[in-house]
Amino acid sequence: MKSGPLHYGWVIAASGILVLFSCIGLARFGFTVLIPGMQAGLDLSYQQLGCIGTTNFIGYLLAVFFAPTLIKRFQPRCMIVFGLTVIGISMSAVAGCRGFYGVCLFYTLTGLGTGFANIPMMTLTTAWFNKKQRGKAAGLVICGNGLGIIFVGYAIPLCHQLFGTEGWRRSWLLLGLISLAIAVSAGFLLRNKPAEMGLSEGRGFLLLLSSLYLIFGATFMIYGTFIVTTMINDYGFSEKTAGLYWSWVGFFSFFSGISFGTLSDKIGRRYGLTAVFTIQTASYLLVGLQLGQIPLIASIILYGLAVFAAPAIVTAAIGDHFSPDRVARAFANATLFFAFGQTIGPSLAGFIGGEAESFTVAYLVAAGLTAMAAIGALKLPAHSRR
Repeated sequence: MKSGPLHYGWVIAASGILVLFSCIGLARFGFTVLIPGMQAGLDLSYQQLGCIGTTNFIGYLLAVFFAPTLIKRFQPRCMIVFGLTVIGISMSAVAGCRGFYGVCLFYTLTGLGTGFANIPMMTLTTAWFNKKQRGKAAGLVICGNGLGIIFVGYAIPLCHQLFGTEGWRRSWLLLGLISLAIAVSAGFLLRNKPAEMGLSEGRGFLLLLSSLYLIFGATFMIYGTFIVTTMINDYGFSEKTAGLYWSWVGFFSFFSGISFGTLSDKIGRRYGLTAVFTIQTASYLLVGLQLGQIPLIASIILYGLAVFAAPAIVTAAIGDHFSPDRVARAFANATLFFAFGQTIGPSLAGFIGGEAESFTVAYLVAAGLTAMAAIGALKLPAHSRR
């Protein structure tokens, strides 16, 4: 087996697909499809569902604080395996919860595991590829998110059909066991041998990029957390039909990261991000204005096409400006903003949904924020520092 960064790097990327399939696709977006079953089974309010989503991001936020130090001490592979193990155990534990507080506790741990797996995986990916292929590699890894969404869109409704009211519990257990299996796979395949690169700085650049990432985090999880509930409650879809449409997000998002990551390699990170935020704005407006089922479907398609594009471009942009010994810290700083956005997004949307009995206003707020971000992205530097 060759260990050159551009050869074994593709094994790293393939492993990364599995890692993000688990830590994002299953651990984060599985909750979106599980909301209706959990709401009925545990008699949860919209506010409580929003709080559960928020606890996950609180766990992720904690991981962001500690990840750079732990990555430096224990190396990425060890941290990724540990994070996936925490995800697998905590999601399996959610299956046995009998009330709101137990779900909050274990889903917080799931968020912690997500951070400990996602951050070192993305930083490891940037270090294994040069600038010409970094966006493509990061986008390829992020395809795992889409695969996870496709999986939960089909598997969770199937569990509900097979097991009835206990279907949501069996679903959590299934997702947990899959994550533990991926943890074992990652332990065998991942290697800590990134290529050596020069040092660069970019504090002003990082602050602007992180602010845009905060907006992305706040908005995409408003849509990602509650769109299935919106389809069921506002459009009258069955849980099976809503799950099918949600799986479309996974299908289209499979092309999201790699397409926009590759595009940003060619046209630049700032124009790539501007395109992403513009598409997201259109998506949020189409559902927020309640124009009917066809615009809703168009919204879902646009959301899927752009949903994982921003992380790919942000990851590549950080790799452009920082050397491997600075990438983990820079990526963690940007992710701190991202995690804060994710923390406030679902909670705010849950509050709005509870008061208005609809998430329409929340989607319109998200559209306004992404429109601002599309303009702000144009202020990013045209060229990387290295």
